[in-house]
Amino acid sequence: MDVRAAHERFATSLGRPDGVRALVAESWRRSATSGVPADGSRLPLLRRTPAELATYRRAHPLAVVLPLFRELLGAGAADDGHVFAVGDADGTLLWVEGDSATIGRAERMHFVEGAVWSEAQAGTNAPGTALELARAVQIVTAEHFSSAVHGWSCAAAPVREPGTGRLLGVVDLSGGGTIATPPALAAVRAAALAAEAELARVLPAPTALLGTDGGVFDLPKCSAVRLSALGRDSAVLESGVHVHRLSPRHSEIVVSLALQGRGVHGDRLAVDLSEREIPASTLRAEMTRLRAVLGPALLGSRPYALLRPVRSDFGEVASLLAAGRVDQALARYPGPLLPRSEAPAVVEQRRALEQQLRGAVLGAGDTRLLRRWVTAAWGADDCAAWLALARRLPGGSAQRAAAAARARALDHTLAVPPQAGRHAAVLQRSRS
Repeated sequence: MDVRAAHERFATSLGRPDGVRALVAESWRRSATSGVPADGSRLPLLRRTPAELATYRRAHPLAVVLPLFRELLGAGAADDGHVFAVGDADGTLLWVEGDSATIGRAERMHFVEGAVWSEAQAGTNAPGTALELARAVQIVTAEHFSSAVHGWSCAAAPVREPGTGRLLGVVDLSGGGTIATPPALAAVRAAALAAEAELARVLPAPTALLGTDGGVFDLPKCSAVRLSALGRDSAVLESGVHVHRLSPRHSEIVVSLALQGRGVHGDRLAVDLSEREIPASTLRAEMTRLRAVLGPALLGSRPYALLRPVRSDFGEVASLLAAGRVDQALARYPGPLLPRSEAPAVVEQRRALEQQLRGAVLGAGDTRLLRRWVTAAWGADDCAAWLALARRLPGGSAQRAAAAARARALDHTLAVPPQAGRHAAVLQRSRS
């Protein structure tokens, strides 16, 4: 059964949403419960007048990173025929920019500044569902609950306040077929990470952190902990004089909590850790063991949370890339994030960071950077990088001939550019 047929069956009978991803099925159920019509007869509400919206936007924290979003997501909008949008934590769209023709199409379904695209108001859609789940999501064509949006595909990622993990809003790409691809999801995830890194640099340090009971407490002098998880299967967490060398499973948990940036309940954490169902008792036992390692001052429960701000090596690489410092980003990238991990949250972040770094290296056109990339374990089979290097080297040189020969050899053996999964296999022999 294709997705459109599954949507029609669900909309007409409210039966089981078979034939769609679990994420979409659960969102359809929430949308139906919220009273959103599946036939597209109700468009999202316009919550604010232009004057009210202008005042609200000026004071919103995401106004600081709007130029960054424009640089990362808006530059190719006219060529690719898409728009990017930034919304607040309630799903109200604050900025919608991009291709003028696409903006005109978007206006007809109220995908405009001031409209509310929360899941409860608009049904399944990338910005609203990303806020609902507090994670990056991609919704394509008929996966949208409202049939008015079936001609669109979108990818969105939440943006959190550094330190507290409070949801500030969401960043989204919407358009046609180019948005229904893994690079689009990677792009919004990377943009959200870059925005969080920029906010950490320009905003005052927050003092409110999640407590073990899910409330908050003030820690004005709370120092950050250091998390290293690139190029290794066992992460290292440094807290003052204490150095915790974590098991692979505990590494996945700590990285997942750091990526969430806020307290999460067990069912949400279980989804981030495995595509298979994890019994609640198993997760509780694992968290108890991890708390014995880290101590209650670092790991809270109800919900689960890291109780100190985290500075991670993967966050630093994303921040350097956002600042255009590709040379330094590559120098601080010893390899993919937890390369053997199959935890969905880790895999998503690993791919996003790798694609962002690879794109920056290829886009820079710097011979030195390209050489460093292809001589690393994760770039050794990158056909496009070898070809780019060959084109940059002097004509007639032996090095150019060797790079071109390597590109030709890889072109016959690889159907697609290397992905993080294959890098994981390469790095199984690396240090942990």
